[in-house]
Amino acid sequence: MNSFLNKLERRFGKYAINNLAKYIIGGYILGYAMMIMGMLSRSYLLGFVSLDPYKILHGQIWRLVTWIIVPPQSLDLFTIIMLMLYYSLSSSLERTWGAFRFNLYIFSGMLFTIIGAFILYGICYVSGAPMESIGNTISRAFSTYYVNMSIFLAFAAEYPDMQLLFMFLIPIKIKWLAIADVILLVYQIITNGFSVAIAITASLLNFIIFFFGTRNYKYVSPSEIHRRQTFKRQTRQVNNVTKHKCAICGRTEKDGDNLEFRFCSKCNGNYEYCQDHLFTHPHVK
Repeated sequence: MNSFLNKLERRFGKYAINNLAKYIIGGYILGYAMMIMGMLSRSYLLGFVSLDPYKILHGQIWRLVTWIIVPPQSLDLFTIIMLMLYYSLSSSLERTWGAFRFNLYIFSGMLFTIIGAFILYGICYVSGAPMESIGNTISRAFSTYYVNMSIFLAFAAEYPDMQLLFMFLIPIKIKWLAIADVILLVYQIITNGFSVAIAITASLLNFIIFFFGTRNYKYVSPSEIHRRQTFKRQTRQVNNVTKHKCAICGRTEKDGDNLEFRFCSKCNGNYEYCQDHLFTHPHVK
């Protein structure tokens, strides 16, 4: 997959949006402004831009794009801190992967979210559920929340040993937080039914594809395993070779730390003896 991504980058890399996270956060700011205005006017303005397959199929096609400005959470101090964290993680990933791959990762997560919403809508349509109410349910279930989660998981995959201050006090490696998030996501899939399962799976499909598609599987290939086993076997054989061996008793330096070996100058040929046989052996003529 890496070669395929490299080809795409060579062809379309010039169209990549640099510092994409900044524009995503800017969209959230606009979404929060609409949320506050809606609260003041006692109307739900975000309902006009959310991801609703029913209304998209009835002509409101702008929702295919505008849903990304719908904030994943209500505005409070914790949300502001989390947005700052995700901006930092996104910027680090963009520097690591490059702007094109990061763009592709984020936009593919958004695309899969849209596809997941329509799949769920189609399932509900076939089952005979009331479409308008189902559309409202889907618009609440499908948001950028899990797309943001995919950023965190991707960062944890790239830098598993980086430490974060959990609860601002406890240093913990980010890989353990990612594992805890995955366990929580699996629990949500099991306990909340197929609609949540489709929303989570679709939104995190970009991480699944990038994580498993860009791994180097050469290390676990049969040929590589055979090569490593052959190398280890040859290494053991080399390690078993001794430098000294007595021509009489066959002892080597591995038979004792205090053994000494000498060549006999009176023997014809290179005959080496331990200290016990150096002066007592019959000379080879």
